Amino acid sequence: MSLAKLSVNINKIATLRNSRGGNNPNVLQIALDCERFGAQGITVHPRPDERHIRYQDVYDLKGQIQTEFNIEGNCQEEKFVELVLTNKPTQVTLVPDALGQITSNHGWDTIKHQNYLQDIIAVFKQEGIRVSIFVDPNPEMVEAAKTTGTDRIELYTESYAVNYHQDKEKAILPYVKASEMANKVGLGINAGHDLDLQNLQYFAQNIPGLLEVSIGHALICDALYLGLENTIQRYLYQLK
Repeated sequence: MSLAKLSVNINKIATLRNSRGGNNPNVLQIALDCERFGAQGITVHPRPDERHIRYQDVYDLKGQIQTEFNIEGNCQEEKFVELVLTNKPTQVTLVPDALGQITSNHGWDTIKHQNYLQDIIAVFKQEGIRVSIFVDPNPEMVEAAKTTGTDRIELYTESYAVNYHQDKEKAILPYVKASEMANKVGLGINAGHDLDLQNLQYFAQNIPGLLEVSIGHALICDALYLGLENTIQRYLYQLK
């Protein structure tokens, strides 16, 4: 059985709220409901323009979340670093986003940015925060990630999701090789981006040592048809 935990990314809930103003849907209540329905973690990815998760949401959530709290974001933004250090989540996931980027679309070059990552990761770990860094399924980048001091990597799974229906064995192969390297060098493995009810089970079954998946967009879309509680239960089932 997979040991992977399901962390629900609630950015899309915040996007819906922000489109009308006010507090409907209530981001904090949705997060608590996700926990109540079985989610083992809550993920947020605040961005400088606050187009979905607002900085205040992070403060509100920190005081209420009972499962693991994961804050994703661009650590090159000073305000993001301050936000994480103040709230001290279970985990911070460092993503090399550009300003104004719609969604994350690549991992760190852990060779080119090795020194920078070593320095910023040490800042978070000194405060007792577990660190994960976003990487592409490249064994060389995974091996170099070990030298940064990170606790985990998060495999960026868009290419797997895009190619899954054409040839799932070919699509999963780079991720198997990357995960084997992570296991070899002693890094924990997270994964996320475009994982859904169709491709999640195969991914979880074939990635040795998978600890956590972070899923937002597909899960919230499914919840429109299936209901939030039923959807979370279905995703948890895919991980078993």
